[in-house]
Amino acid sequence: MTEQQQTTSPIPAQPAPPAPGPWADYLAAAQRLDAVRRAASAASAEHQAAVTAARQELTSVRARLAAQQARLTHELGVPVPEVRPQPADLEVAAQAAGAGPAGALGALQQARRAADSGDAILADAAPSRRWRPWARNLLIYGPFAAVVLIVQIALYLVASPGSVPTYALLCGLTMPVLAFGLGWVTIGFVYGGEPGEVDRTPIIGAVACLVPVLLTCMGVGLASFFN
Repeated sequence: MTEQQQTTSPIPAQPAPPAPGPWADYLAAAQRLDAVRRAASAASAEHQAAVTAARQELTSVRARLAAQQARLTHELGVPVPEVRPQPADLEVAAQAAGAGPAGALGALQQARRAADSGDAILADAAPSRRWRPWARNLLIYGPFAAVVLIVQIALYLVASPGSVPTYALLCGLTMPVLAFGLGWVTIGFVYGGEPGEVDRTPIIGAVACLVPVLLTCMGVGLASFFN
């Protein structure tokens, strides 16, 4: 082996650039087209991702707004609001739509943040859980009816046997009416400051105030039967 063969480098020779001409122009155009294709593919993927994210954000915002409307109407007793965009809102929406899916996504994200702020305000300003009118009024009619029952039992125990029908007639006619009237006035005094007309549920009140009379009559009848 000669010294010249030992010093020969194994690195292959690099291909020479194509000579100027039609072939070189074709290669340059192909490279430019490939770069354009890659950029268009990336832009299309980014556009599709923005559209998908905007749709998901829109669904989330609609659900949040529906939940807030239900909470306002059912829990807080607020009338159903008429949500109609104002000219300024339409202008902002047009600008966001003109910016493409990315702009719409940004506007929807801002709307979601506004909904979050609304939830925080509702959580701070919401009163305690509202009672139904009939249940709330029973807390007032009930004690008056209990007083009627106690008075009737006391009168039955202290009255002489001959005067029981007279006391029963007087108590049965006057005390339930008095209890109902006191409950009616008390409900108006306690809940009169709320917006709207106070629902006193008169049927529930009348039934609650008549229950002691029925219980007393049943008790007197059973006592007479066993005696």
